[in-house]
Amino acid sequence: QVQLVESGGGSVQVGGSLRLSCSYSGWSFTLGWFRQAPGEGREGVAVVYWGDTTIRYADSVKGRFSIFRDIGGKMLYLDMNNVKPEDAGMYYCVGSASVPHDLFNADEYPYWGQGTQVTVSS
Repeated sequence: QVQLVESGGGSVQVGGSLRLSCSYSGWSFTLGWFRQAPGEGREGVAVVYWGDTTIRYADSVKGRFSIFRDIGGKMLYLDMNNVKPEDAGMYYCVGSASVPHDLFNADEYPYWGQGTQVTVSS
């Protein structure tokens, strides 16, 4: 069983930066971040494969967001830079015991944290 607990959400100004953290227990081959804006579906943001350096980003965040892990500390992070209004939403840390066929398909991740809210102000 994998348990995920996010933290670090809050309010950030357009163009600002924010770091999200996820503490995880158990073993997960693939870890990542999804987000959901009000009235929208869940959107994959970034994923990392356990044990290697394969990382994938959604086109909407490439060059602005960075996902990385502290393997020993069992932490997953998401650095959000040059934040835009469309980045607002609930951010979820996700995990899977395998590599999903579609990395950004939310249904392929059985483990989810409770979410942390990101608000973007102008």
